[in-house]
Amino acid sequence: MNYLIEELVKDNLITKSNVRDFILKNPKRQVRIGALLSQNYIEKSQFYQYILQKLRVGDLSFDSIDALSKEDVNSVELYEFIAQNLNIEYIDLQNIEIDSSLLDKIPTSILLKNRIVITEEDDIYIHVVFADPFDMAAQDAVSRFFPNKIIKKALSSFESINEKLMQIETYESLKIYIQDIKEDLKSTSHNDEDESPAVLKLIELILKSSILARASDIHIEVSEKNCIVRDRIDGMLQQRFIFDKTIFGPLSSRIKLLSNLDIAEKRKPQDGRFSAKVVEKEYDFRVSTLPTLIGESIVLRILDKSKALITLEQMGMSDQNYKEFNSAIKAPYGIVLVTGPTGSGKTTTLYGALNAIKSVQDKIITVEDPVEYQMNGIQQVQVNSAADLTFASSLRSILRQDPDKIMIGEIRDTETLRIAIQAAMTGHLVLSTLHTNSAISAIYRMVDMGIESYLVSGSLIAIQAQRLVRKTCPYCKELETIEDSLLESIMREVSFSEVPQFYRGKGCKQCYNTGYLGREMISEVLTISSEMARLIASQAHEEELEKLAKQEGFVPMFHNGIIKATEGKTTIEEIFRVARL
Repeated sequence: MNYLIEELVKDNLITKSNVRDFILKNPKRQVRIGALLSQNYIEKSQFYQYILQKLRVGDLSFDSIDALSKEDVNSVELYEFIAQNLNIEYIDLQNIEIDSSLLDKIPTSILLKNRIVITEEDDIYIHVVFADPFDMAAQDAVSRFFPNKIIKKALSSFESINEKLMQIETYESLKIYIQDIKEDLKSTSHNDEDESPAVLKLIELILKSSILARASDIHIEVSEKNCIVRDRIDGMLQQRFIFDKTIFGPLSSRIKLLSNLDIAEKRKPQDGRFSAKVVEKEYDFRVSTLPTLIGESIVLRILDKSKALITLEQMGMSDQNYKEFNSAIKAPYGIVLVTGPTGSGKTTTLYGALNAIKSVQDKIITVEDPVEYQMNGIQQVQVNSAADLTFASSLRSILRQDPDKIMIGEIRDTETLRIAIQAAMTGHLVLSTLHTNSAISAIYRMVDMGIESYLVSGSLIAIQAQRLVRKTCPYCKELETIEDSLLESIMREVSFSEVPQFYRGKGCKQCYNTGYLGREMISEVLTISSEMARLIASQAHEEELEKLAKQEGFVPMFHNGIIKATEGKTTIEEIFRVARL
């Protein structure tokens, strides 16, 4: 029983026998205040009045109201009740646009210190949103900067005020940096534009805001009039900042310097990387520049070093797929392939597999283009075409290094594939990726690349095909009603004992009104049995392989995705968008 429930018992809002009765009726449910309210063990208005009184006398702080949402209490409804009883307005700051001219009249440090947001000013009133409307020090601070105005108080949640203050702080920093860069451009020559110290602060701000927003890539582009910064979040691009076009020159030059690229070269694509500590964490940034009609396009891939430590268990595989894939990578020799389009998480899966199989007894060598994450205890080779260090030439050299296990970042040509098969046939475990839509089609891609079918059947252990789907936002998830025709088509392909339920996110501030928060893998794992190997060697049709695979328990990726949609992990729209072939 938590502290607040103990207080409610002590203050006679609920009895211990009520709590025991709740536990007996709900043996699998936690004792939470929201559940006690919903089952009428506590009168809602009485509980809200109790919280208000605790706030008045200082026994509770306003930030504890946000914490009540974890107790399944409707915190917005509670805030509205408190505001109504205090004769002030409750404001959802998410939909409020702050007037930038007001930010020039009061220092941001005062807003941050007192947890207040000023939304409006008229002839008589200054409109202020408080995290704590009983905070007299905060009211005095506003009065000092607006001495001739009457304070019109409003209330908002601690969380939304903190979020808005973070936006204001970012805006203020951005404004200062942009102004400093413009001043530096006026006072320095064109050749020294990348030396502006404000540019480095601007880059730090861009990196920090993108990482806090869970971005995987940062796109910095120039248009006819502006410099635009966009983030790829959960696979979709979202605009982050927009600057004057003049900012792009020093910004791109500085990023090139950080990445050891030629700042004078603007006619050819370039690739580089740099490392930085952002929000107390080490990140690598892989940089790509591309000349376009208007100017250069710069993309920074954010590589979180902690992802190199990811395990297969954390990847969201179904129990069956995890069991089969984990078994395949423990084989002493042969090829295990991971297939899927660009951006489907293949490399992350391979790193997870390496973490699962690496040991002191085995020598593991990888050949990658580029090396995304550096791993301890593993020898990693970076492809360098300028030095004639290709996948194929690297593989030949690797085999002379007496490896036990080999990871090839990507099989791009017949030569690399043939050497990989030779390595697998001579006692090495080979992990690699291939660009195909499904696990079964990977077999025919290998044959199309010129490999004899008997070599394919003799070397393959398993193939995993995968995609990344956006996860339904847990904060705004609700049941979704889908059309009967769509439901019928789903049930024709996936059998259910009862009519399945599906979910969607209606959109909230946690997911930026997208309805999605994060991504998860859907996959299919084809294990090559002796009967399957026989069919491959005899050049059987794809339909025959698929029929045998299903008889042996193979679950197609679409089926795997539908199951995840019924569990509320993703939406049916995402599965059709990503996995429907």
